[in-house]
Amino acid sequence: MLSVIIPVHNEEENVEVLVKEIRSFVPDAEIIFVDDGSTDHTFDRLLMLKVKVVKLRKNFGQSAAWLAGFDHASGDVIVTLDGDGQNDPKDIPKLLKKLDEGFDCVSGWRKNRKDKLWVRLFSRCSNFVRHLLINDTINDSGCSLKAYRRECLQNLELFGEMHRYIVSLVRLKGFKIGEVIVNHRERKAGKTKYGVYKVVKGFLDIWSVWFWMKFASRPMHLFGVIGLGLFFFGFVSGTYSAYLKIFQHVDLSDTFLPIVAIFSVLLGVQLFVLGILSDIMIKTYHVGKKSYQVEKIVE
Repeated sequence: MLSVIIPVHNEEENVEVLVKEIRSFVPDAEIIFVDDGSTDHTFDRLLMLKVKVVKLRKNFGQSAAWLAGFDHASGDVIVTLDGDGQNDPKDIPKLLKKLDEGFDCVSGWRKNRKDKLWVRLFSRCSNFVRHLLINDTINDSGCSLKAYRRECLQNLELFGEMHRYIVSLVRLKGFKIGEVIVNHRERKAGKTKYGVYKVVKGFLDIWSVWFWMKFASRPMHLFGVIGLGLFFFGFVSGTYSAYLKIFQHVDLSDTFLPIVAIFSVLLGVQLFVLGILSDIMIKTYHVGKKSYQVEKIVE
């Protein structure tokens, strides 16, 4: 069974056309809209379209909306796309065909994007940083048009703007990732939700994913190494200061060397202890928590 998940926030002018397009290309799919706190008539429009609607209590953000959709989907294969009409449902069969070649997740690549110039420029910069830090082998992590086998999304935790990096998180679990070129269309109705605030959050979440991939299971490997390095530097500096004072009779009262030594030792000890505490706290990370609250579900 195939489930198609579409998060929407104030997209009343787009949902009807989008449903018709999806049904024309994958008529047997379960269509799930996640209404992420819309303040217009989006929810009322959806009630008339005979689709499954998960209505959230308020606007929790796109990552939480994705997670709500995943949790309420019943399909063995799950396809995601945006609710603004820029993703083309005609490409869904293409993603499913690629998935049948032995991949666990297939991501769309908007090779010819129809976004504004500043959006495209930021996307290229973001992709450059992402390749340096994460190297998830795909060209367009921000494309919402993706297909997943259900097992890829089990026990997935999303927050912030992490929905852009689901492929990275899936790859971290050892699943096989594929990519296909998809069509990208201009927005015909409604107002874009892509602003400066989301840009900043998305960039910061790159670093969060990088840390999660490298040190999530053992943060001690990061904080411990830095802490030991600072402690060693402080110890050597302190030893050298003592040598100058005792054997060379150098007046150190007006130099910064003793202060640097003491500060480095203290900071090193603190980071080392932080690593131990982080190792303990990571065991209970996000246990039993959800990043969204459902107001109602309409089948």
